[in-house]
Amino acid sequence: MGPKNSEVGSNNKIFVAIAGNIGTGKTTLTKLLSERFGWDAHFEAVKDNPYLADFYSDMARWAFPLQIFFLNHRFQAHQTICDGQDSAIQDRSIYEDANIFARNLYEQGQMQKRDYENYLALYQSMCKFLAPPDLVLYIRKSLPVLKARITQRGRDFEKNIPDEYLLNLNRFYDEWMDGYSDGKKLIIDSDDLDFLHNKEHFDLLCNKILETIDQRDLFLESRALDMLAM
Repeated sequence: MGPKNSEVGSNNKIFVAIAGNIGTGKTTLTKLLSERFGWDAHFEAVKDNPYLADFYSDMARWAFPLQIFFLNHRFQAHQTICDGQDSAIQDRSIYEDANIFARNLYEQGQMQKRDYENYLALYQSMCKFLAPPDLVLYIRKSLPVLKARITQRGRDFEKNIPDEYLLNLNRFYDEWMDGYSDGKKLIIDSDDLDFLHNKEHFDLLCNKILETIDQRDLFLESRALDMLAM
């Protein structure tokens, strides 16, 4: 888990993190919400990741360096958001690295115990310097939909991801969200939702976000209307 919750800044700055398995559409949704609400967008490092392709071909060999890379990248992004003055949205949070991905690799025997314990100690030290997001938005999808979306986006290094790997990630996400209490959370079952091509679906999600955030933060709604009118 992340650090204890702290009071949201008085300048009405909002920090939203989008959580979800591989292929849930987090990056697309990050872009859409950034445009709707005028939030700064922080994306997951995929194209510039020096370990990702190697990891999917040999998970045991590359699990630890990959997780360290992600931990460092997301810590820097999270810190930038916390130190900044503007509202922001992040494509996957630092908390998922430890609670979902590193845990999964360790329990599947793809990461050695000493590496896992070293990783967790580093993660816990980092979290002491971070305030949690105001809202974690968890986009949940079933295995068949995840596989279809992964195939559709056509990344060569993702073609042979085992079903067990994706199912375990879904299970760990559900467990993490069930116990998450560091800030507000919103869980969306999205198998039948198309935020990119269906405006009603996207508007529904935006309304749920506004309903979840404090009443004093409803200035976001007028900001969104201003953005749409531009």
